[in-house]
Amino acid sequence: MKRHESGDTHSLLVGYILWIFGIFGAHRFYFGRPVSGTIYLFTLGLFFIGWIVDLFLMPSLERSADRRYQPGEINYTVGWVLLTFLGVFGLHRFYMGKIITGVLYLLTLGFLLVGVIYDWWTLNEQISSENRARDRDRYF
Repeated sequence: MKRHESGDTHSLLVGYILWIFGIFGAHRFYFGRPVSGTIYLFTLGLFFIGWIVDLFLMPSLERSADRRYQPGEINYTVGWVLLTFLGVFGLHRFYMGKIITGVLYLLTLGFLLVGVIYDWWTLNEQISSENRARDRDRYF
């Protein structure tokens, strides 16, 4: 896996690992494409054709995510791994410093999965916003 340098927010290796589950849109959500991720979820990767095409599109999806999202203290890959495997327990929220919603997720199984689905759609933006705020606080 690549080191996270300035501007390098998402891992191509993780993208390919998630691509294995890509018929459910996992790699698309990771790279900040929630609309196509949702479409893949309900169409089995656009009937497997889009899933195969994405094998070759993966480097451009990663570059696009690296340009769009703010690098910083909170690591996107760690956030996504926690959300993917332990999201109902809110560990990704604790990792981002969102203690109150982390506790709520822990007690309600991720707001009965609705919160987890919301986070699948917005986690990249949440992390980017937190990284931006932490960078701003560091200089002021």
